Amino acid sequence: MVLFHYQLPSNWQRPTTPDEICFTVPMASAEYNLTIDQFKATMKSYSPTIVRLERIQNERWYKQYKVHEDDFHKRLNKDTVGTLYHGCPEVSAKAIIKDGFNRSFAGVNGTAYGNGVYFATDANYSHSYAHVNSAGERCMFIVKVLIGTSIQGNSSMKVCPVGYDSTTNGSNIFVAYHDAQSYAEYLITYK
Repeated sequence: MVLFHYQLPSNWQRPTTPDEICFTVPMASAEYNLTIDQFKATMKSYSPTIVRLERIQNERWYKQYKVHEDDFHKRLNKDTVGTLYHGCPEVSAKAIIKDGFNRSFAGVNGTAYGNGVYFATDANYSHSYAHVNSAGERCMFIVKVLIGTSIQGNSSMKVCPVGYDSTTNGSNIFVAYHDAQSYAEYLITYK
């Protein structure tokens, strides 16, 4: 039996409690500036005010994602990871942080390109799904997604066709069908 070895990201902090998985990224840090600059660059029609940036350190989901990433790399012999966006209501964000992206909730906002979890290359697109909470704040994830080999999706797809890993609208939307196919790296709370 071959064991899979993975290394935690170097920017992860040591938790002070076993349940601690969200860490506020300091505003003056290079990590904060790079992440927020990338987010704002794809937020074309909206000028967000950042409330906070949190790094998600869910080791269980990270490990599952890394095993899946290793499989993709061996099978495809190339890197097919995309840094994509997923906007959602605050209550959904809390569940995603704890339990990862769960396809059981797929289809809540439509299934135009398949019945999976939707991600976009532009934060601007995902903004419309980041519903305002009672404090006037919105939630958006920056997510590592294993795109793999993608095919044009449609609303009848419950799973990817054989030989494909994700579906797409052909340009800026990707749909993942495996819960370990994505890992939420950051949560941006903004107004």
